[in-house]
Amino acid sequence: MPWLQLKLDADRDNAEPLEDVLLELGAAAVTLEDNADQPLYEPGLNERPVWNMTRVTGLFDAAEDMDALVESLTRKFPAPLPAHRIEILEDKDWEREWMTHFQPIQCGERLWICPSWREPIDPDAVNLLLDPGLAFGTGTHPTTFLCLQWLDSQDLSDCHVVDYGCGSGILGIAALLLGARHVTAIDNDPQALIATRDNLERNHLTEERLDCHLPDKADRTGKADVVIANILAGPLMELAPRLAAYLDSGGRIALSGILTEQAETLRKHYSEWFDNLAIVSKDDWCCISGVRNARFQQKS
Repeated sequence: MPWLQLKLDADRDNAEPLEDVLLELGAAAVTLEDNADQPLYEPGLNERPVWNMTRVTGLFDAAEDMDALVESLTRKFPAPLPAHRIEILEDKDWEREWMTHFQPIQCGERLWICPSWREPIDPDAVNLLLDPGLAFGTGTHPTTFLCLQWLDSQDLSDCHVVDYGCGSGILGIAALLLGARHVTAIDNDPQALIATRDNLERNHLTEERLDCHLPDKADRTGKADVVIANILAGPLMELAPRLAAYLDSGGRIALSGILTEQAETLRKHYSEWFDNLAIVSKDDWCCISGVRNARFQQKS
């Protein structure tokens, strides 16, 4: 089905009002994109980040009278309409288009992340077959890559691993393929738990080896040997006592979803529960790993 796009060069103040009016006028979808190469990282609590220069795009059926629509938009919008243009959206199989750009990724010495619809590059490697579905986690983002690389470097034989914020299940399933005995996968998004179970089956692993839980149902999972959490710095600060409680002295942890400028603050915070905390960076992101100390147990 063909579509027409109305693209407007907005700023921070008028991007969201434009979005509201476009939806009111019947847009099938509205997207906000960076229009000046300005990175946005972790938002504050209850904050929706918007770029200083934002491209607002409304998607409309090709039969829409775009001249009349722009006239209506001009009347309804409370400020002068910013520069805009109308473009035809090429009719593509967008799912297939995305699939062509998801290529196998090597993470460490043993582990490869392979799209489930492609043959592995190295059949003798540890190949994780992945279809992320609607959940976060393909291995392409630096935070996921750093966690996978860390898992590849660990001896996980016979370990119980907690994957907190599991997304697509990529980290927990990688742990199983690398020798872990059992994984507890936790996420607050039910869609992530569905994607995790689907990817477990895709990798020919039995459901007895991985349990999926919402966070409020995951407090009685027992002691783990390894905890890995790829979330964001803010939630990781709040979750520190809970994540530490999963581990006995000597248990290992890896944390990611952390910007490099946030790393030292988070490292200091986790030093109450963990020793030998090391920071590894990739691009603007990092992974912090360490070993559970005995002091936490003594204080408990």
